[in-house]
Amino acid sequence: MSPPIVHHPAYQASLPEGHRFPMRKYGRLAEILAARGLAPAGFVRPEPATAAILALAHDPAYVEAVLGAAVPREIERAIGLPVDAGVAARARASAGGTLAAARLALAHGLAGSAAGGSHHARRAQGAGFCVFNDVAVAARALQGEGAIGRALVVDCDVHQGDGTADCLFASPDLFTLSIHAEKNYPLAKIPGDLDIGLPDGLGDADYLAVLAARLPPLLDALAPDLVFYNAGVDPHGDDRLGRLALTDAGLSARDRFVVGQARARAIPLVAVIGGGYGSDVEAIAARHALVFEALAAEA
Repeated sequence: MSPPIVHHPAYQASLPEGHRFPMRKYGRLAEILAARGLAPAGFVRPEPATAAILALAHDPAYVEAVLGAAVPREIERAIGLPVDAGVAARARASAGGTLAAARLALAHGLAGSAAGGSHHARRAQGAGFCVFNDVAVAARALQGEGAIGRALVVDCDVHQGDGTADCLFASPDLFTLSIHAEKNYPLAKIPGDLDIGLPDGLGDADYLAVLAARLPPLLDALAPDLVFYNAGVDPHGDDRLGRLALTDAGLSARDRFVVGQARARAIPLVAVIGGGYGSDVEAIAARHALVFEALAAEA
């Protein structure tokens, strides 16, 4: 049986015409997943995160500003999105979706959300197209209610997970691994628990060698109750905001390795899609579908 996939119509918000963020990829991804039979029972629709849940990882004043569409212009510029009612609803749905998918992963072993991975959102503000840090919110919520004691965030987005590091810095049992292009955004990085900065232009074989050397011993040492996997596709060589050179086959091998390593240890894993940028929405959405194929292959 295919692992459950969480999706909400609010994952795709309206943006001004010509905006550089490829918002349409969320709707197209859902269509691809349905067409490929990866959601045979349909999608699980999550409840949007409440202000109280969001405040587990974010400053309550920032949460209030987002939900009230009153984010200061300086922070809105840092986010790179107009934080209106639609974008705020999208951020709530995305955080709620990751939390719902994490609960499903704990129940079924594997699950995914067709959004999420907003890893640049820090405790007191958003940045880099990220409003709320859905993984940090979900991890803190599950830990707070006793559903997990220890979690590992495996962040394979091409950009360092500075926001997740900021949100989880005071939680030693919520461990962050970020494998990213060292010279890419953000210029000023917030150190996580284990940051692996890669040189520009790294291809499939070298990338997979780094992953194979570092992930298995970390899983063995931590023995987490849950893995959050940020399967950003921006390490692809054609990505507009990436600096690495992975192919579609390399991304697929990466996803199958991460999922397979968790599965081999009977550790529940929840996948979120992370970044993927450019004008070819069809190609980006197809790359995001690879992680859901990896989940299905390991189910």
